[in-house]
Amino acid sequence: MSVSVVIPCYRSARTLPVLLARLMPVLAGLSVRHEVILVVDGSPDDTWETAVELARGTEGVRALHMSRNYGQHNALIAGIREAEFEVVVTMDDDLQHPPEQIPLLLAALEGDRLDLVYGVAHQEEHGFLRSLASQSVKAGMAGALGVRTARTISAFRAFRARLRDGFEGLAGPHVCIDVALSWATTRVGSVKVHMMERDHGRSNYTPRLLVRHAVNMLLGYSTAPLRAASYLGFLIGVVGLLLGAAVLWHFAAGDTTVAGFTTVASMIAIFSSAQLIAIGVLGEYVGRIHGGGMGRPTYVVSERVGPSAVLDLPRQPAGAGAPVRAGVGSGSDER
Repeated sequence: MSVSVVIPCYRSARTLPVLLARLMPVLAGLSVRHEVILVVDGSPDDTWETAVELARGTEGVRALHMSRNYGQHNALIAGIREAEFEVVVTMDDDLQHPPEQIPLLLAALEGDRLDLVYGVAHQEEHGFLRSLASQSVKAGMAGALGVRTARTISAFRAFRARLRDGFEGLAGPHVCIDVALSWATTRVGSVKVHMMERDHGRSNYTPRLLVRHAVNMLLGYSTAPLRAASYLGFLIGVVGLLLGAAVLWHFAAGDTTVAGFTTVASMIAIFSSAQLIAIGVLGEYVGRIHGGGMGRPTYVVSERVGPSAVLDLPRQPAGAGAPVRAGVGSGSDER
């Protein structure tokens, strides 16, 4: 088994040297061919400079510099497409995912029973609101997107590199690696691992951003919102029929009193709200179709540091159908 470790990096200048100092002995102890790919996602601090120093001074480490901040999942797609070895491990850059737990993920992949393994914390390491938002996102993936294993999903994962063939045509600014992996396999498992507290700072995934991520997944990978709008319209229609029947019943009974202004205004507001919700959902889908037609890239790699045969391959636009081995931009490749 050969292993590529992909680490998306953002505001991690302080943690990367510590992470690599712990990670490289673990990979060496596995006695397998390995590489580490640091994907710096447009970080505003000195993360890129730190990654360059590590790539130049550590054998088997490469660094990719995104031209701007595209988001964690976009950075992961970039690193996964650059990976050369047969198993890909993804982990965070904040030391919450202990490198010493990687052998547990790889051991679960041995044999042919599983293609994808998630590392699940023995105990949730986030606060109440953050954990609630995270669980809500996973529940939405399980229900609306049909990802049966969504409740065990985490950013600490190991999978066979061949799974990327299932999403080689994935393009556009809104991507979700876990949904893409679910397209390629159903042989998914999980193992319990010990997660650590963040070394410093706080997570960029606030409850608000998690909700936004959930909306992106629903609109980008599911038609559930359209069905929900249809169900809402049907429900409002039933309410209207019941109200009409009630009015006719009172009229037949001799009660010809005209309903008050408050009742009429409330019903108009309800029907108008349902219409606007349905129009809004349709507008979101049309907007995403329009955005996709503009050809916005999933990512653009501006610089690469580190020796690799992959760097000698022809350049292709990031976001094209074929697996991207090189980004678009005026950056340089350093050996």
